Amino acid sequence: MKKCIQIISLFLLIMAAQAANAAINVFACEPEWGALAKDLGGDKVNVFTATNALQDVHHIEAKPSLVSQLRKADLLACTGSELEIGWLPVLMRQANNAKLQAGKPGNFEAAHYVKMLEIPSRLDRADGDVHPGGNPHIQTDPRNIAKVGEALAQRLAEIDAANATFYQDRHKDFAQRWQLAMKRWETQAAPLKGVAIVVQHKGFPYLEDWLGLNEIATLEPKPGVEPTSSHLSEVLTQLQSQPAKMVIRAAYNSDRPSQWLSEKAKIPAVALPFTVGGSERAKDLFSLFDDTVQRLLDGAK
Repeated sequence: MKKCIQIISLFLLIMAAQAANAAINVFACEPEWGALAKDLGGDKVNVFTATNALQDVHHIEAKPSLVSQLRKADLLACTGSELEIGWLPVLMRQANNAKLQAGKPGNFEAAHYVKMLEIPSRLDRADGDVHPGGNPHIQTDPRNIAKVGEALAQRLAEIDAANATFYQDRHKDFAQRWQLAMKRWETQAAPLKGVAIVVQHKGFPYLEDWLGLNEIATLEPKPGVEPTSSHLSEVLTQLQSQPAKMVIRAAYNSDRPSQWLSEKAKIPAVALPFTVGGSERAKDLFSLFDDTVQRLLDGAK
């Protein structure tokens, strides 16, 4: 009997040790949150990123492979603000993972932790692809990354309480390095303040707010609506009286509209990585902003 109790006790100790060492499965909707989860979680997390920088995250196919990843996830990390409204609800219904439902610790929406910009005064599909909670492209401002990082570290510690100190230490290290990097980027980007730009899609209000860029026109006549010839001509006419230094687009956007305007208006067309993986250089969050700032500076010369 004593030997049996010892065996059971040993088994329970082994199971407890395995549970403490088991990695948290994170399903990240966007590359920026996958990269952030990896920075904060280290070897305590397994991160699956559902999309890449060359995809328009508004429009993703709800594939069975994504359902499979959601079923085994312990934490869902997404932007929210209805950015993923076209595909994530379908996946959630099919995966039926109780841990990831709204209001549960396993459901994390980054947009909840930042000040949202461009909140619409009305909701009408005639206005294009607008989001009730505001523009969801929050990842283009590193100050937002800092806020989301703090919240995500706390959530990881809540889900995996046995390793809470580990996540707190990882966040402290990340936050220190991030603050130093932000000071460096802001010093480098000082010449960009007030620079007039044209954007292809309204994906950069947070970047503009951070750096003081002046958006004077948009190539899409309405958010999510492809640029038309007549609208492009109107923008070109506008630039004759209100010049811009460059036209910018995200890595996933077609380059045709911005290249057309670049050739006609004789201004640079600048492709920004937009998220991790959007350029050869943007391999993580730090190099994402290294590359973004440098591309903008090159375009403004």
